[in-house]
Parts: sequence; structure tokens; C-alpha cells
Amino acid sequence: MAKKKTFEDSMSQLEKIVEDLEDGDLPLETAIKKFEEGVRLSRFCFDKLDETEKKVSLLLQDQSGNLIEKPFAGDDADGSPESEGKS
Repeated sequence: MAKKKTFEDSMSQLEKIVEDLEDGDLPLETAIKKFEEGVRLSRFCFDKLDETEKKVSLLLQDQSGNLIEKPFAGDDADGSPESEGKS
């Protein structure tokens, strides 16, 4: 049975492809194939993130179906933990 592709594995592969392409030592045809694979991986990761966001939104709905948004612990209004406690 084939191993199921995960977000983390896909991100690792995508990072490797970016490194290979940034090196600039690949023949053009190889670089194009790697770029195409990178696009596929990028779409897969985007779809996984989108799917996860929808699941989280469902989990945050109240009984009336209204979305309840709560910041993660340590985040302030702008969503950046660095500005916590600063005015």
C-alpha cells in the first residue's frame, strides 16, 4: 500500500525543490520538471491548508451556526505575538 502524502512531507519536498532551483546548477529540462512538481506540491499544500481552515471554522461555530473567532493564546488584536503587551 502506498504511503499517504502528508502536508509536512509535501512541504519538505517543496523546500528541497526550491533549494535545487535556487542553486541554478540544473539543466533547463530538469529545472522545468522540478518547477512543475513544485507547482503540484504547492497546490496540494494550499488545498490542505484551505481544508484545515474550513474544519477549524466548523469547530468554532456556536449552536446557531455563527462563527466565533477567538485569538490564539499569546496573540493580540493584530495576530502578532511580538506586539503583546505593547501599546
